[in-house]
Formats: sequence, structure tokens, C-alpha cells
Amino acid sequence: MDEDEDTVLAVLDDEYARAILAHLTLEPMSVDELCTACEMSDATAYRRLNRLQDADLVTEQQELDPDGHHYKRYAATVETVTVTFADGGYEVAVTRSTTDPADRFTDLFEGLS
Repeated sequence: MDEDEDTVLAVLDDEYARAILAHLTLEPMSVDELCTACEMSDATAYRRLNRLQDADLVTEQQELDPDGHHYKRYAATVETVTVTFADGGYEVAVTRSTTDPADRFTDLFEGLS
């Protein structure tokens, strides 16, 4: 098993990280939206999002709201994680989203107008 697999398993061991990923499979969300949806503090959300980004399970996009303020929206980059046990060992396989996260953000932005 390599370090990337260890990182994925370690981050998925956390219930808040799993909740964030589950919500991000519905649509890209800001930290405020994630905090409300997952019932967690900003600090908890930011820590988990950093770990999820380090494991390449989440991506971020800078957004501009109508008032001219900038904020980040996050999107899941993963569809499935499979752990296979065989021959005295195990492997972790991550299936990435078929839709580019940038395209998801574009679709979301276009859907607002």
C-alpha cells in the first residue's frame, strides 16, 4: 500500500469528511453551506476540506458574488472508493468524477441566470 492510499483511508475514517463528501456529490458548496448542511463549525469544515484536498478528493473554485466579494466553492472529485482484500493484502481504488469540476462550476453558474 502506498502513501496516497493511506491518505485516502485516513481522511475517509473521519465522519465529518465523509459528510462533506456526501453533500458535495449533490452540488458544489461554500464553507457556509457545508457548515449548515453538515452541522459543523467553520474551523472543522476548513480542516476537513484541507485534508480532502490533500487526498485529491475535493477541488475548490474561486467565485465572485453579485456584490463583488470573492468566496470559494468546493466540489467532489471522486465517485467511488473501493478497498479490495486479497492475497494477504489490500488495495484502494479511487474512481474520479467523469465531469470536470470546472465544468460543474460553469453549469452551476449558468444555472443561476
